[in-house]
Amino acid sequence: MQSYKHLILGGGMVAGYAVQRFLQDGVGGHDIGILSADSAPPYERPPLSKGFLLGKEEESSVYINQPESYAENGVGLHLSTEVASVDLEARTVSTTSGDFAFENLLIATGSAVRKLDVPGADLAGVLYLRSLADSKRLKEAIASAGSVVVVGSGFIGMEVASSAAQQDTKVTMVYPEDRLWQRFLSPELSDYFARYYQERGVELVPNDSVVEIIGDGSAGGVRTESGRRIKADAVVAGIGVTPVTGYLDGSGLRIDNGVRVNEFLETGTPGVWAAGDIAHYRDVIFNKDRRVEHWDNAVEQGKHVAASMQGRREPFVHVPYYFSDIFDLSYEFWGDTEEADEVIHRADWEANSVNAMWFKGNRLVAALLMNRPDEERDEVQEWIREGTDLSGRKKDFP
Repeated sequence: MQSYKHLILGGGMVAGYAVQRFLQDGVGGHDIGILSADSAPPYERPPLSKGFLLGKEEESSVYINQPESYAENGVGLHLSTEVASVDLEARTVSTTSGDFAFENLLIATGSAVRKLDVPGADLAGVLYLRSLADSKRLKEAIASAGSVVVVGSGFIGMEVASSAAQQDTKVTMVYPEDRLWQRFLSPELSDYFARYYQERGVELVPNDSVVEIIGDGSAGGVRTESGRRIKADAVVAGIGVTPVTGYLDGSGLRIDNGVRVNEFLETGTPGVWAAGDIAHYRDVIFNKDRRVEHWDNAVEQGKHVAASMQGRREPFVHVPYYFSDIFDLSYEFWGDTEEADEVIHRADWEANSVNAMWFKGNRLVAALLMNRPDEERDEVQEWIREGTDLSGRKKDFP
């Protein structure tokens, strides 16, 4: 049985950045092990729906650390290794490649895509985007497809639709809500992005759902709840993800929309942490429990837990953040819109310059910025982090 002082379950971004931190801190590589179900070393996920999918970035550029660096530093990188169970009392992990022992454990197995549950969902040409392998399949499909249906209008749906449309592919987005990414975007932002997509040839089909994938052996289109039939050479579903926790059944850990951890990202078992998509943690800025599925969260939590596993116990204090690139637009977002009761827009829509600010009372709780001055980027982050009372400033925001 192989044994590691610091064992990481999952070979995603948390693992890649945790290893970076360990090695920077002088931790011996032989003390670090990674158990990954993926066949590739840890890689960045944002390019999978952006630069790599567009063909602007090579595969070699998406790796967090050079693939050969793990062996060179003595890090035990076990690929194509799926975790079957965890015994916290014995401090062992059972996998498809054998058993492993650990002193400290970081649980970071991330999320899996939700699959379409409709007739024809198992046809070839029905695609999802989560892994590097998924992005490669999708890239090949878009290159040969004359038309694509994207199911869902959230983060992944919008990015995939943008990438496909930029490759001269006819794109149709089908989603059940009234407007684009209704759960997150303000009505003004939804309308703005809808116009932007439509001007670039993307057909939007709101208030409708895919009820069947049509095809003989491979996808040839979809049938919607309204009875509409839309031809397509590929169907891409971006309908969310769920944390991968099945292997933790019976482990004694608290599973509730992920692995429940405190503000230190600690589970209830000493020497066991969780980070990334799977961590349902206590956010001390917003004083609430949350689980975040974005790049920046995985990066920062991976580095944070690597420090914690070396004995530096500090709470994870971080404003949730993500960014997106769609067509020729780039925007950034900080915070949490869930409890907001007001949205104020400082925008020149024609110039694609936007600062959308979500408030709860007089406190800024979230902001989306695009083509705005750097001082605004700095301001909104500080205001959210510090919980600044902006009652004297809100009147200045048109």
